[in-house]
Amino acid sequence: MSKKRILLKIGSNTLTKETDQISRGKIEDIGRQIAKLKDDYEFILVSSGAIAAAKQFVKLEHNGQEITVKQALAAIGQPHLMRIFQENFRELGLFTSQCLLSYSDFEKPESKENIKNTINVLVENNFIPIINENDTVATDEIKFGDNDKLAALTAGLLNVDLLIIATNTDGIYIKETIKDIYPKTILEVRDIHELEKEISMEKSSHGTGGMESKMEATKIARKAQIETWIVNGLKDNFILDAIEGASNFTKIIL
Repeated sequence: MSKKRILLKIGSNTLTKETDQISRGKIEDIGRQIAKLKDDYEFILVSSGAIAAAKQFVKLEHNGQEITVKQALAAIGQPHLMRIFQENFRELGLFTSQCLLSYSDFEKPESKENIKNTINVLVENNFIPIINENDTVATDEIKFGDNDKLAALTAGLLNVDLLIIATNTDGIYIKETIKDIYPKTILEVRDIHELEKEISMEKSSHGTGGMESKMEATKIARKAQIETWIVNGLKDNFILDAIEGASNFTKIIL
């Protein structure tokens, strides 16, 4: 039986557990779940967190050029982020690899084919590709976007079976209940336009994209005939619990 392929997108808010530092515990939690599921699933990760990783070590001076500072922080933080993944995953018997991509790579047929071939070879040889945006050359994406769109484009290119977007809520809440102590999650939906009416446009303190960017990602995935799950990555075992139906999250089904 062939394995199902999951693309997991992890944002900065998840990786920092809403603090000012990358959480080794959260990365270990993700690795532990992948290790348990690796007999049945192949995993490809799209991970934010390079800038958050750099902020643990440095504070850069700048002259009003905030975007270039963010690019510099990404260049400093990316190796640290990959080292944390590598160290934690290796202890669990998992091998990692780094792929830096930008949206422009998806505009060229030759680049798209190269991405697909490289990632397929990595996965076939039991290496988990950890993809991040090439922030040092992607000014608009740092400023306005997030890796949600990149994750959806990659999911479509690789024809994965499922896109899981980890966020800091139990999926998308019914708007009327958002201010309740226990807001109610929209568990399953087909109509994305109806879903958009329920979302909050607020952005997170560490990441750059809110639910709006996740809706854009969902549309891209749907066009590629890929189901999307929006789950609470702050909780331990969030992947296992979602697969086993033991948690509340939003499924955008085809």
